[in-house]
Amino acid sequence: MRVAIIGAGFGGLCMAIRLELSGVADYTVFEKAGGVGGTWRDNSYPGAGCDIPSHLYSYSFEKYASWTRRYPEQPEILAYLDMCADKYGVRPKIRFDTEVRSARFDGRHWQVTTDAGTERFDAVVSSVGQLNRPAYPEIQGTESFAGVSFHSARWKHEHDLTGRRVAVIGNGSSAAQFIPRIQPLAERLDVFQRTPNWVIPKPDSAFGPATRLALHLVPGLQRVYREWIYRYAEGTLYPALARGWSANLLRKRALGHLHAQVADPALRAKLTPAFPVGCKRVIIDSSFYPALTRPNVEVVTDPIVRITPKGVETSQGLREADTIIYATGFRTTEFLQPIEFTGTEGRTLSDEWKDGAEAYLGISVPHFPNLFLLYGPNTNLGHNSIVFMIECQVRHVMACLPYLAERGPMEVRPEAMAAWRRQLGAAMERMVWGNGCRSWYKTAQGRVTNNWPGPTTLYRRLTALPPLPAYRLTSSA
Repeated sequence: MRVAIIGAGFGGLCMAIRLELSGVADYTVFEKAGGVGGTWRDNSYPGAGCDIPSHLYSYSFEKYASWTRRYPEQPEILAYLDMCADKYGVRPKIRFDTEVRSARFDGRHWQVTTDAGTERFDAVVSSVGQLNRPAYPEIQGTESFAGVSFHSARWKHEHDLTGRRVAVIGNGSSAAQFIPRIQPLAERLDVFQRTPNWVIPKPDSAFGPATRLALHLVPGLQRVYREWIYRYAEGTLYPALARGWSANLLRKRALGHLHAQVADPALRAKLTPAFPVGCKRVIIDSSFYPALTRPNVEVVTDPIVRITPKGVETSQGLREADTIIYATGFRTTEFLQPIEFTGTEGRTLSDEWKDGAEAYLGISVPHFPNLFLLYGPNTNLGHNSIVFMIECQVRHVMACLPYLAERGPMEVRPEAMAAWRRQLGAAMERMVWGNGCRSWYKTAQGRVTNNWPGPTTLYRRLTALPPLPAYRLTSSA
């Protein structure tokens, strides 16, 4: 068997490592960039980090007791992934600076086309992620700006912000992390906010040498600590998203955090959301609000009219700037773009997903045999570690591969996909995401295509089920 893996982030590396450990040596990882890491390679802005504790935001087979902080920052996460690529011997199988353009199923194999040509594989595992293509706002005049502008995921580190008049458009998780880092540098910092976000404190702390040594040496200590983090997220945070017992508790915690850190009632009013907690991604940060209260910072809620050569013009007039930073997130609902996948009978994935991406277990799509997705539709989380979900998906793919090797191409049955669609729809009805707010979880039409609407324990059970009878062999279909 030959397996193609697209992407060398958390998902792609996990798949490659599992293949390596299972003795499947004929695989190739295609990575469009020059290094591993995916979103943790791309997002190197000041203060970039994770809002999931480090000992849970890591592979179960490589628990890594050497984390230096409870919540890992970008350099340490990237170093962890680099270490894993080397330790498990997968780096030689990665083709860096090689972008996949298209993949076509020819009836038995996948013809994968890259910048270097076309190759044939028995199976394709796509791990391109959901947070890899920056989204830029559709604002008139963006190209006319005479200063320096860039997206937070494409940070221009060579551009010194000292003494600058900086405009930040957006106020989500990325902005909450880098604004406290650039605020002391800027002469003036205007934060353009369309809607406020719920923010809860981040109980971050450093792990000293004694703690790290104990996690290394005490049998079972790291496993118990990891399990405690997981159970807390599952038992406390998930019910809030499902409009359960902890929803009001989380709201009170967020409001208490806001009142404790922002004394000005006018600014507090600007920063108080009108939608339920969890409807959009909850920001976990303890330095964001204090930065917004500094004398050189203003939160601007006036609608943006256009970008001019001199700055950002709102409905109330021009705010001059020499630097614009777009903290406007990613094109999250355009799964697998711009790669064009063509399955049986000439079906393209872009046509199949024109009304919104969907996949059985977030992994498989009818009429696209031997194609598996990691971090696919409806597998993102708002409360727990996506690395947990990725490992569930990789285990499912590994269970499918023996069937492919022994009996040929297989695909998920349309009736299994239909049942899955009904199950998701029923589960979505109890989640907080459908309560009218706009978020990166949804398409422009309001369909939630990104998030998993259940506990991760359920997802683990579902992905652990035998592939058959949900799948069928295409040769006998």
